[in-house]
Amino acid sequence: MKKFIITTAIALSFLTIQKASAQLSVNINIGSQPAWGPVGYDYVNYYYLPDIDAYYDVPARRYVYLDNNVWVHRTYLPSRYRNYNLYNGYKVVINDRDPWRNHTVIHNKYVSYRGRPSTTVIRDSRDAKYVKYRTVNRVNVKHQGPGKSFVKAKGKGHPGYGNGHGKGNGHGKH
Repeated sequence: MKKFIITTAIALSFLTIQKASAQLSVNINIGSQPAWGPVGYDYVNYYYLPDIDAYYDVPARRYVYLDNNVWVHRTYLPSRYRNYNLYNGYKVVINDRDPWRNHTVIHNKYVSYRGRPSTTVIRDSRDAKYVKYRTVNRVNVKHQGPGKSFVKAKGKGHPGYGNGHGKGNGHGKH
């Protein structure tokens, strides 16, 4: 009987320690968020981009958009979005799994955000946690389709267009 009580006490203490350590886990993906993303989020699964009705998968660094009525995952945006500036467009943080499966609801909820200016983006933040995004000579990458990118330092263009890099805040917090 004594052995049973001691064994049970050890097992319960082990489970309590495991449970306590699980409660301390924190998800952070600041380093993988694009420079065009909104400030204020330690973890983001997706950005919904209402201006172009597309998503950006932060962990996978891929855009998700409709192409011939099929949701595709690409490291670049298609040419029809060549005039879209990721730094200026509004972003909605979505931490649901596969948000495009619930696209009608998301689209209807945020369609009024089209054309709204972006909140402060990571690149322009003074917060110490974003220090790696600050550079003296910012470089913008323009992409013209798979395998055809060029770099343009300190110029106009469409930063992040089609290159799978970049990151919103405000009313879209979930």
